[in-house]
Amino acid sequence: MKYIYYWIIATSLLTFSCDTYAQSILHRADSILTVNYRKGDIDTAYITRPATKWTVTARMNVSGAKIETEGIDQGQHFKSEMEANRKATLSVGVSYLGLSLSAALNPAKLMGKYRDYELNFSSYGRRFGFDIIYQDAKNFKGWHDHDGMERVTLPDGLLSVKTLNLNAFYVFNSRRFSYPAAFSQSYIQRHSAGSFLLAASGQGQHATLDWEQEMQLKMTNIGLGAGYGYNYVPGKGWLLHISALPTFIVYSNTSMTFGDSNVPLHYHFPEVIITGRGAVVRQWGNKFLGMSMVFNFTNIGHEESLAIHNIKWRIRTFFGLRL
Repeated sequence: MKYIYYWIIATSLLTFSCDTYAQSILHRADSILTVNYRKGDIDTAYITRPATKWTVTARMNVSGAKIETEGIDQGQHFKSEMEANRKATLSVGVSYLGLSLSAALNPAKLMGKYRDYELNFSSYGRRFGFDIIYQDAKNFKGWHDHDGMERVTLPDGLLSVKTLNLNAFYVFNSRRFSYPAAFSQSYIQRHSAGSFLLAASGQGQHATLDWEQEMQLKMTNIGLGAGYGYNYVPGKGWLLHISALPTFIVYSNTSMTFGDSNVPLHYHFPEVIITGRGAVVRQWGNKFLGMSMVFNFTNIGHEESLAIHNIKWRIRTFFGLRL
């Protein structure tokens, strides 16, 4: 009986010691995260971190894509436009001292009404940030005009497109201007400020059109450029953001086949990839709501032979609580 008593005491002490050690580890980790979250060379008269550690955000995302072609074939002008079905997703995200976890749901895909696949990955830091968008779409539909012919309606299922878009940026005035204040709400913009931006953009695309004769388009484009972003604070609790990042294509590898024929696509200056962003944020107390937009436009070729325009956009509405 005495040994059982000793064993119970020893077990209790060991459990208490383990709990204390675990609490110490968690407290130390929390302290390190807090220090890293709060530190930074910023002008707190312009931007600051939220006072709380937790942020819970509900979002609704709507996105779309369009491909336009225009050119001249044997002296006759042609133009076509193909647009993908819009995609809507609902998501909930939880952030603790800058570490985030989110889950998304696409109601249309669950009901079998949306067959495409899209992945969006964004990171908005104080100095660096990027957007990566991958789309595998088969639901493009639209029309084709050709001189001397009636307009042809193109149903969905004819065009299959896989596209990867990337835009990265560097912020010069990171002490006073904050991209995260507009797009992730991990900072708060207190007064108006702007910044010049460096930008790099990339696009890879493989499109297949199964119509009369199969057409295949493969392209890889890389662009470099600069732009400007501005956060306007018209009053307490308000933020309006707008930025434009035009990049000129410095590397292009494009091929196009129509049946058994190769269609030449010659470089024509300027070929560009343009990324635009906008946002409206309203916050009061520990709550915030708003809307943001990211727009990508790519232009290659020339209308006197063949020009291709790619358009990709995403609109996000959100509501969040800081706890």
